[in-house]
Amino acid sequence: MRILAATLFSFGVAAAAGPSPEEQAIAYLAREVPQWSKQNHCFSCHNNGDGARALYVARRRGYPVPAAALADTTAWLKRPRQWDQNRGDPRFSDKKLARIQFAASLAEAVAGRSLIEAAESLLPYQQADGSWQVDAEANVGSPVTWGTALATAMTRRTLQKAGAPRFRAAIARADRWLLAAPATTILDAAAVVLALGDHRPECVELLVRGQTSDGGWGPHLHSPPEAFDTSVVLLALSSLAWPELRPVIERGRAYLLQAQLESGGWPETTRPPGGQSYAQHISTSGWATLALLMSRK
Repeated sequence: MRILAATLFSFGVAAAAGPSPEEQAIAYLAREVPQWSKQNHCFSCHNNGDGARALYVARRRGYPVPAAALADTTAWLKRPRQWDQNRGDPRFSDKKLARIQFAASLAEAVAGRSLIEAAESLLPYQQADGSWQVDAEANVGSPVTWGTALATAMTRRTLQKAGAPRFRAAIARADRWLLAAPATTILDAAAVVLALGDHRPECVELLVRGQTSDGGWGPHLHSPPEAFDTSVVLLALSSLAWPELRPVIERGRAYLLQAQLESGGWPETTRPPGGQSYAQHISTSGWATLALLMSRK
């Protein structure tokens, strides 16, 4: 009887507490991710790229994700040869970046032939210096433009996950670029750490020094914090698994938690700040969800 009472009490406490922030974020993305293709008859790098990528990681980490939330996305991602035939507004379509983002999502969803095919399709876009150059005119990347450092780090990750021997040379060229590239912004330093770990300790030091009094990070050393930049930094620092970084990570998590909307998503990070964009909102929410999932103890 005591055990039953204790069990019921524990269940009542858990029920009263409600879903965790991670669960709220997953539920929000599970609703939003499939809506874009249904309503717009095309697939997007924000919903079916960044948003879906967070759901694939959540599912792998044991969180329940409705099958319907990812069914259409998975079917689309597994056909890389059709990605360039995607309908969309050409004024806002960067097929190279979209391919990089779709491939990053696919890398979290499945292994095998489709991932290898997607990874192979990225090789022609690698620059002679080893990078994948996107949004070259911008000072710093955004949730939907990424920037060259983050695009290079994420493409390198896709090639690694694809695992074919033919990708080793491309990964080595990317490593050489990442080792030598200037990393003066918070976002670029985070991308380098995300890709190379502690091989550039000055980047780790910049991230620690760049944490604001609110606990988050902005795109530059003394910028106000933004959810997207904070999320990428949290992913980078969490990948190091250094015990001494735990207080820094916890303060970053606290910033994301207080910024989370009642819907479960996050306010969009835009460049310049303060803009409104559904695409930036979903991508920001996807990155923030990933950061909470991967930084949780």
